[in-house]
Amino acid sequence: MARISVFGIGYVGVVSAACLARDGHDVIAVDVDPGKIDAINAGLSPIVENGLDPLIAEVVKAGRLVATDDVQHAIDNTDASFIAVGTPSAPDGSVGLKYVEIVCRNIGRALAKKDGYHAVVIRSTIVPGSTEGTCIPVLEAESGKTAGKDFGVGYYPEFLRESTAIEDYYDPGLIVFGALDQGTADILTEINQGLPCEIKVVDVRTAEMVKYTSNTWRAVKVTFANEIGNIAKASGLDGQTVMEILCSDTKVNISSYFMRPGFAFGGSCLPKDVRALRHLAETQGTPAHLLNAVLEANEAQIRRAEEMVERTGAKKVGFVGISFKPGTDDLRESPLAELAARLIKSGVQVDIYDPYVHEAYANENSTAGRGNDVIPDLKDRMTPDLDAMINDAGAILVGNFYRDTVATLEAAAKDRPVLDLTRMNRDKVSDGTYEGICW
Repeated sequence: MARISVFGIGYVGVVSAACLARDGHDVIAVDVDPGKIDAINAGLSPIVENGLDPLIAEVVKAGRLVATDDVQHAIDNTDASFIAVGTPSAPDGSVGLKYVEIVCRNIGRALAKKDGYHAVVIRSTIVPGSTEGTCIPVLEAESGKTAGKDFGVGYYPEFLRESTAIEDYYDPGLIVFGALDQGTADILTEINQGLPCEIKVVDVRTAEMVKYTSNTWRAVKVTFANEIGNIAKASGLDGQTVMEILCSDTKVNISSYFMRPGFAFGGSCLPKDVRALRHLAETQGTPAHLLNAVLEANEAQIRRAEEMVERTGAKKVGFVGISFKPGTDDLRESPLAELAARLIKSGVQVDIYDPYVHEAYANENSTAGRGNDVIPDLKDRMTPDLDAMINDAGAILVGNFYRDTVATLEAAAKDRPVLDLTRMNRDKVSDGTYEGICW
């Protein structure tokens, strides 16, 4: 079992401290508020949360949870410290790190007087780069020691919801952390072993980003549901019924299928249906802020890819894929077709390898090139020879994923720009002549 000090007896801190103590760890809660300290030492919860009062009473009576304002005592008598103080917004909207910095400064001063190993784990919500850019420099400056060598550092975000925090702690939907050193990783793994959730170990910045992504995604879902509800009500419908039915579909609507960063959406349904719903909202006098933003963001992603090509300076670009998705010859509102048309208009020569679109032309299908109303001379730009297209191109743009092209494209990336909008290999990230649009 671990010995852990928790700095900040607020919502996250007190719930974490109590649950850690219940699991058999020895926990010291640290705060500057004497009222909170006295409450815990008396076996009382300093906050209102379902099930927390009897839990604190239980672990305090068992001697596994005590509270103090003595930082040195807490550091000397534990192996790891969790920082769980608030990070309220600064006036400019940025994350406020004042309280985190104060705690790091106090912990750093205590670490200077401690000879043994100690891990510092941030649980406060902080933007990517904060641990490395703010917390570690303060800890090192105050302790005179080196992070990852003389003391451990990790970032371990929490995903507790008020009113169900204890339940969430023991039945988590997500466990993720990043650590600079194996000692910190071992402690965080130990306290989470046995919980019914896969432990995801990543780098510190990714862990920080996951926390913000989780919170923002929940905010987006609330906003989307409200906007649909407003439009539904204005149309004489029950928005909650609409959303309940939508959420019953776990195959498409509530799935990870569309949650994969990459290129813009297109096709015969999504663009026109978002526009139509936005227009319906306008006719009903209902603002559609999120729907407007969806279309604006989709256009911006096409422009982002265009800028990627422009930066290469290539005058001849080979496209791998031109249909709106792989496995079809449908070009209706294909963002790849729109991108190709913009490049052609700017004077770039565009050649295209797309086995499905090429097959339609080769078979002289009456629907060959269906949906294309933006690319001039599409048939003449098609080629069945990927190698020849690569050899002739100054840059390659990978728009659709075709498994049998991956090895050839990876080889091409060694000596010419390869711009990937689909991620042909999950292990590749932007490096050298290879650039991914979101990775």
